[in-house]
Amino acid sequence: MTWTIERTPGRPVHRTEAGQLTLPLRLSRNGEHATDAELVLSLADAEHLHAALCRALDGQPAPPSAPDCRDAVPAADVVEAAHALSARVAEANRRSRRRL
Repeated sequence: MTWTIERTPGRPVHRTEAGQLTLPLRLSRNGEHATDAELVLSLADAEHLHAALCRALDGQPAPPSAPDCRDAVPAADVVEAAHALSARVAEANRRSRRRL
């Protein structure tokens, strides 16, 4: 059995009433849509994820003209945010599997 997770088509990231950010996700099993879920991130977690994605996309130091979102973040913060995100995705997977 193979599970995949991707962004839910047509559903943008949005802010909750509590001020968190919600990333709609689509979970598929063996290529078939199983369920949709949402990854809810605090603003701090969203900022850390954003910084980590910027670095992963480029791998090079940000040029002087880059927007502030590309400023360096300590590696320990990125690792911590990545672990937190991974744990949240794993929990969303477990909840989805129980519903199936």
